[in-house]
Amino acid sequence: MQIIDLLVIIAYLAATAWLGLKLSGKQKDLQGYFLGGRNIPWWAVCLSVVATETSALTVIGIPVMSYLGDINYLQLGLGYILGRVIVAFFMLPRYYDGEMLTAYAYLGKRFGTSTQTTAGVTFLFTRLLADGIRVLAAAIPVKVILDGLGIHTNYFVIIVVLSLVTIAYTFIGGIKAVVWVDVAQMCLYVVGGLLTIIVITATFGGGWVADAAEAGKLNMFIFEGNPISAPDSFIPSLLGGAVFAMASHGSDQLVVQRLLSCRSKIEAQKALIVSGVVVFVQFAIFLAVGLALWAYYDRALPADLGLSRDDEIFPLFIIEGLPPGISGLLLAGILAAAMSTLSSSLSALSSSTVNDVYARLKKTPMTDAEGFKVGRWATIGWGIAFILPATVFQSDEGNIVILALGVAGITYGGLLGAFVFGIINKRATAVDANITFALAVAVNAFFFVMEKYVTGEVWVAWQWYPLLGVIVMVVLGGLLSLRHPKAANRNTVAEVEGSNR
Repeated sequence: MQIIDLLVIIAYLAATAWLGLKLSGKQKDLQGYFLGGRNIPWWAVCLSVVATETSALTVIGIPVMSYLGDINYLQLGLGYILGRVIVAFFMLPRYYDGEMLTAYAYLGKRFGTSTQTTAGVTFLFTRLLADGIRVLAAAIPVKVILDGLGIHTNYFVIIVVLSLVTIAYTFIGGIKAVVWVDVAQMCLYVVGGLLTIIVITATFGGGWVADAAEAGKLNMFIFEGNPISAPDSFIPSLLGGAVFAMASHGSDQLVVQRLLSCRSKIEAQKALIVSGVVVFVQFAIFLAVGLALWAYYDRALPADLGLSRDDEIFPLFIIEGLPPGISGLLLAGILAAAMSTLSSSLSALSSSTVNDVYARLKKTPMTDAEGFKVGRWATIGWGIAFILPATVFQSDEGNIVILALGVAGITYGGLLGAFVFGIINKRATAVDANITFALAVAVNAFFFVMEKYVTGEVWVAWQWYPLLGVIVMVVLGGLLSLRHPKAANRNTVAEVEGSNR
């Protein structure tokens, strides 16, 4: 790499902060800060959703999947599309009924304050861990490249710099800044992936595609293996992926916040469904990057190239294979993916902190000005908090994409299960929901910990975590709800309180 690459990166960071502030406008109330005044076009929300769920995990994690294996990860993309369609017509209408600021406001309406606060706190904890991993994903290539330039630093410094730039435009501009910067960032990192394919094809010709096909690396569907414990097979990828998408896009405030910023329910549904198609195409692009790198490095294993992590294969090519300036542009694309997710998380975390926790625990009603002030300071607090999990997970040697999805899946089942449970079980109370929610999270945490830190064996594929949580919630919660007489049929908190009196 050359100094020009470093200048490109610095220019990008400065331009990102400026763009976020320029496009955001001045937000003066909660709805403007957290929902952009509900006036953001659907296509911008669509691209923001894609950029939010992509992060640096996709840019550096997905290419290594096809580099070491094949393109079966696209099976998961099909499941994601199916799950989004279900969310669009089953869950989104309930969010738009009542002018809700967070996904968990529905649970507050259905079960009461305790369930809304429980779900909000769970979201805060899960998002902190999962996005700490995403920040680490961005720090990995940055450190590799800075070392190549003779600039020796540690992950802590890199994470702090990324956090400060992102905090700046999120703090001032709110969700509107996040969405518009996400749109620009997504375009950048997708162009970076396409440039990699073009450079390798120009060097070797298109023969790498035929070589990949001959080696069986273009296999998309896998019908072998135990559908419960084989994460690469078709059933868990399609069905498990669909339920995972229902959880991540129907009960995770990170995504729901964007959908609530659309101008109408119809536009939100359009943004959500189209985002699934865009994600599928994006997966295909970065899997193709992995196949191209496989040909470029003549099928060598990452360890044979002197790499300590498989995830470093794409950053290595950025250093060695791209022309000056383009290397910096592609690294800026990785930073774009990381910062888009980090900014989205900061906005969603502060939104949930204010509406699902602070407002519910406060003894007196929260004013709009007070909530706006708390939300801004919560943005700074959560930005600083990302540093801890990013540092803790740097010693994990597994695929960083699977690690982040597994961590998120632990609580996704409980969150999605709480929504499904509240909709289909009319007699259940807050106590029923809270008890089974805790059990659903505990069951998934057990399987995750056993796989990662005890046995090293996969007992339940990570794609099944959300469905497993839903089953625990619906079945055990249904049994608990049998304690109540059928006359206790309830849809809202008011009905619950009335029946108790």
